[in-house]
Amino acid sequence: MQVILLERVEKLGQMGDLVNVKPGYARNYLLPQKKAMRASDENVKFFEAQKAQLEAANLKAKDEAEAVAAKLEGLRVAIIRQAGDMGQLYGSVSTRDIADAITTAGFTVARQQVNLDRALKTIGLHDVSVKLHPEVSVTVIANIARTAEEAEIQAETGTALVATEEDEAPVEAAAEEVTEETADEAATEEAPAEEEVSE
Repeated sequence: MQVILLERVEKLGQMGDLVNVKPGYARNYLLPQKKAMRASDENVKFFEAQKAQLEAANLKAKDEAEAVAAKLEGLRVAIIRQAGDMGQLYGSVSTRDIADAITTAGFTVARQQVNLDRALKTIGLHDVSVKLHPEVSVTVIANIARTAEEAEIQAETGTALVATEEDEAPVEAAAEEVTEETADEAATEEAPAEEEVSE
């Protein structure tokens, strides 16, 4: 299906380009989102007549997005979640969680504007891309922690507060010793009982 792009679409083209796309992509994404329109003769004439106004509106939206991006660049948002000692979250942080945290910080962002290439499932500082306009994106830092105090410490130090495997090793060794002692005690308690039975 051939469509006319009404704005820049990543990996597809610039505003005004005539491009061929799969019908499902056009019907389910480009057309409903008003990112493109069908490339009929009528629509091509309409686009040519409206091109200057569409470009002006796009330029204005881009300038506004750049102004917001300058304020938003490097913003750190704290997201409090439950997690284990090794920093693994019980669940994950979604685009909606990040969008809500940015909105709480004073910037209106929809979850569709937040780009995550993978689910965030660990405590720490994570770079997240936010697309404010098809031509303007900004990086925000999601500070995922178990408590607000932990989030502050992570923000100051720049590292996640999690137990390492080296920290776990002494705990595991102590646990093994306790298990061995318990097994030895159980064996000595059982031995007299067996002697009594044999007599």
